[in-house]
Amino acid sequence: MAKKEITNVFKVMAPGGSATPAPPLGPVLGSKGVNPGQFIQKFNAATAQFKGKIVQAVVTVWSDKSFEIEIKSSPASVLIKEAAGIETGSGVPNKNKVGKITKAQVKKIAEAKVKDLNAGSVEAAMRVIEGTARSMGVTVEG
Repeated sequence: MAKKEITNVFKVMAPGGSATPAPPLGPVLGSKGVNPGQFIQKFNAATAQFKGKIVQAVVTVWSDKSFEIEIKSSPASVLIKEAAGIETGSGVPNKNKVGKITKAQVKKIAEAKVKDLNAGSVEAAMRVIEGTARSMGVTVEG
């Protein structure tokens, strides 16, 4: 049996537990050599607990067209928007503030994201999340 080689590694974002092979996800998967139907089944089964939230996944494609999915947490911006109760960030974050979150909410987001961030501790992850919030026009109180 020949040794399997990695032919492609890419990231996708889709709603957890309810992804469909319709555009934009299906064409991306097909162009990368992944069967969209099989991917959607595996992805929805693995992300059922994130129902409705946007979830990031790293897909590794092997030379025999098999693939592996590594589920990551939701993007920080999605978690911040959810905590602040806003639809979108500010277009001019240094002038127009669109929402507020507390240090406790930042800590909760940082604890959820710490394994996916380039941070050595929860405190460092909190600083990363606070920076993301500032760049979105969300004020951190406390």
